[in-house]
Amino acid sequence: MTIVVDRLLADLEALAAVGDTGDGGNCRLALTDEDAGGRELVTGWMRELGLDVRVDRIGNVVGTRAGTEPGLAEVMTGSHIDTVRTGGRYDGTLGVLAGLEVCRALDDAGIRTRHPLAVAFFTDEEGSRFAPDMLGSLVYAGGLDLEGALGAVGIDGALLGDELERIGWAGDAAVPGPAPHAYVELHIEQGPVLEEAGRVIGAVTGVQGILWQELVLTGQSNHAGTTPMRLRHDAGLVAAATVTEVRRIVASAGEPAVGTVGRLRLHPDLTNVVAATATLTIDLRHTDAAELAGLEAAITAAVDAAAEAEGVTVDRRDLARFEPVVFDPAIIDLVERVATEYGHDVLRMPSGAGHDAQMIARLCPAGMVFVPSVRGISHNPAEHTDPADLEAGARVLHDVLLELAGAVPS
Repeated sequence: MTIVVDRLLADLEALAAVGDTGDGGNCRLALTDEDAGGRELVTGWMRELGLDVRVDRIGNVVGTRAGTEPGLAEVMTGSHIDTVRTGGRYDGTLGVLAGLEVCRALDDAGIRTRHPLAVAFFTDEEGSRFAPDMLGSLVYAGGLDLEGALGAVGIDGALLGDELERIGWAGDAAVPGPAPHAYVELHIEQGPVLEEAGRVIGAVTGVQGILWQELVLTGQSNHAGTTPMRLRHDAGLVAAATVTEVRRIVASAGEPAVGTVGRLRLHPDLTNVVAATATLTIDLRHTDAAELAGLEAAITAAVDAAAEAEGVTVDRRDLARFEPVVFDPAIIDLVERVATEYGHDVLRMPSGAGHDAQMIARLCPAGMVFVPSVRGISHNPAEHTDPADLEAGARVLHDVLLELAGAVPS
């Protein structure tokens, strides 16, 4: 017996009920009560499957199905169960719940593996509440120290360490975590490329580099009616210039470059007062590290010029800075071969979004399997992937993990 898609769909539906926003979406921001509810549900399923569950000091959860040969490293799969504020039901959760379905399918068939098989979900992958994104897997991989991660301040002013303790998910397993034998993550594409190409499976070649930066622009608040335009120091004007310059510079660079100003706050945020400060974020991504650095330099120069002209100061703070990641060629080949054996045309493609796989790739051979997102929509309640595509992805994941973990002849 192999993947039973109805079980996978039922799990997705049950987890979607935790943090249900009433419009088809989910809100389980990292380390909120809703995130805690999702954790309880998923770890309960892990224990029902007889998995050995460990929780580390940053709250990452790993459920392990024992292998037959002592001392062999785990073959790991998984993703995350936290969401953005306006999230859908497939982003991250598919990778975790498909991993559990693989374990059920192996149990149904009575198949044991030489290597242990581990299903993980990592803390604060989205980075929506605590920066940087992929925080839990970054700590697991040793790329961010525990003290620094626990001291992260959320957008609501909360400390990550305090919230981890408050919801009861500060575990005792050490970080960095043990290096897996291999890591493979199933994920929705979160973009339109597979659907546009008419493909069901993407063999992910890597993840583009990511820069998150916060800018604080400081001018001078003044009366909107009595202050001549030529005498203003308007932080809002420089913020608007930043938005347009990011779009212009990135668009002129062409694909695969992307850039976004996703947050913007003015102070004092009043109709009749010139803005004294503007706080905004810039998200830049590119598959080539040199191109990404060039985009950053061009945007920095443009913002500084606009600020100087307006008599406004600029303070910058990096929220995240990750180099592009290239996945293991053997795992890319394996994903492609397995999917082809199922009769799927496979598209080799980079990921535009960040994923836990890019952090775990620091420790072991890693790769990803993509399935289509309808109309390319994600981080949105309308996020959807057809059940047949979910099943196809889970079947490919099943066979890839089984080959990596080594089936034991019965």
